[in-house]
Amino acid sequence: MAKKAPELKRSMTAGQMEMISLGGAIGVGLFMGASSTIKWTGPSVLLAYIFVGVILYIVMRALGEMLYVDPGTGSFADYASEQIAGYLAEWANVFQYIVVGISEVVATTEYLRFWWKGTSDWVAGVIIILFLLVANLASAKAYATLEFWFAMIKVVTIILMILLGFAVILFGFGNGGHPVGFSNLWSHGGFFTGGLKGFFFSMAIIVGSYEGIELIGISAGEVSDPHKAIVKSVKSVLWRILIFYVGAIFVIVTIYPWNKLDSIGSPFVTTFAKVGITAAASVINFVVLTAALSGANSGIYSSSRMLYKLAHEGEAPKTFGHVSKRIVPSHAIIGITSGIFVGFMLNVLAQFLNKSLANVFVIVYSSSVLPGMVAWFVILLAELRFRRKNPHLMENHPFKLPLYPYSNYFALIMLVVIVVFMFINPETQISVAVGAAVLIIAALIYVVKHQKDK
Repeated sequence: MAKKAPELKRSMTAGQMEMISLGGAIGVGLFMGASSTIKWTGPSVLLAYIFVGVILYIVMRALGEMLYVDPGTGSFADYASEQIAGYLAEWANVFQYIVVGISEVVATTEYLRFWWKGTSDWVAGVIIILFLLVANLASAKAYATLEFWFAMIKVVTIILMILLGFAVILFGFGNGGHPVGFSNLWSHGGFFTGGLKGFFFSMAIIVGSYEGIELIGISAGEVSDPHKAIVKSVKSVLWRILIFYVGAIFVIVTIYPWNKLDSIGSPFVTTFAKVGITAAASVINFVVLTAALSGANSGIYSSSRMLYKLAHEGEAPKTFGHVSKRIVPSHAIIGITSGIFVGFMLNVLAQFLNKSLANVFVIVYSSSVLPGMVAWFVILLAELRFRRKNPHLMENHPFKLPLYPYSNYFALIMLVVIVVFMFINPETQISVAVGAAVLIIAALIYVVKHQKDK
C-alpha cells in the first residue's frame, strides 16, 4: 500500500533554492556545447532559446501554482492525474540523473587531466564520486551550501563573459579598438540558416539544456518559508536562466561567424583570450569543472529524493525510504551514487577495451533528454486536473498560471512537436529511441506489478 513519504527537514534558504535550480539548468553544455545547437539553425538559435524559455515559463508557473498549495518533496509527481504518470515521472527522474551524473563525472576526469596529465581517470572518478556522496549525506544544508557556490561560480563567469563580449562588440575592446558590430548575425547565410526544420532540431538540445529547473519542485520540501520561497524562485530563476543562456549565446554568435565556431574550440575560452586574459583556458577549465560537479551534485540530490519517495509508495525497495540521523534519505543517496559509480566504471572499461565504444556513451547521455521531459508533461497535465478539482483554491490564489488554459495547451503541443522532431533528426533518433525504450520498460513493469495486486 502506497503511503506518503515523511517530510524532510526544512533547512534550505530561498537563495539556496534558487541556486539549486540555476545549478541544475546551467550545465556544461552551455560552456562547451554551444556550437552544437548553432550548427543546425545559425544565429536564430537565440530565438530557439527564447521559444523554449517561454514553454518553460509556462511549465514553471503551472508547477508554482500547485506547489504554493502543497510544497512537498517531489510534489510535481504527486499531482499526476494517473498513478502510472507519477510513477513514470519519478523513475524517469532517477534514470535521467544517474545518466547525467555518470556523464558529469566522466567530464570532470577530463577537466582534471588539463592540470594533472598523469592522473588515472578511474582514480579521479572514484574520488569525485566519494566527495559528492559525503556532501549529500552530510545534510540538505551542506548540499545546498556546496551547490550555492558551484552555481555562483558559473553565474559570475557567464556575467563576465557577457560584459566583456559587449565591450568587444560595441567598443572593439581586445580587437584593436575596432568594434565588431552586429553583422555576424546575418552575414553568413542569413539569420535562419537551417530553416524551420533546423530551428526545431536545435530545440531538442535546448530542452536538454534547460532540464533541471524543475528541481524547485523537489527542493520545496526542504526549504524554510516555502510559500515565499516558491513565488520568488519561480519568478526569478527562469528570467535569470534566459538572460544567461540568451545573453551568452548572443555574444558568441555576434563576435564570431556562426559557421566558424567549430574551428575556434570553446567560445568562452576564445572570448576571454580575445580581451587579454591569457589564463583563459585555465579559468574556463576551472569553471566547467565546477559546472560538471554541480550537475552531478544536483542530480544526486534530485534523484535520491525521488527514489526515497518511490520507496514510501511501494514502487522501490523499502530500504531506500530510510532517513538518517541528519534527516537525509541516506540509503537513496547511496543507491543513486552507486548507480553513477557502476556506470562510470563501465564507461572506463569500455574505453579501455575499445576506444570507439566511448561514443556509445554520448548516445546513452542524450537518451536522458526524453525521460527528463516527462516531468514537464506531468506538470502541465497535472495543473489542468488541479484546476478542475480545486476551483475553491483558485479563488484567492496569489500565483495563478497566466492565460490558463490556453498557455497550458500551447506548451503541451509544442513539447509534442519537439519530440516528433527528435525522432526525425538523424543525430537524435537513436538517443530518443533509447529514452523511449526506458519509459516503455518502466511502464510495463508498473502494469505487470499492479496486475498482480488486483
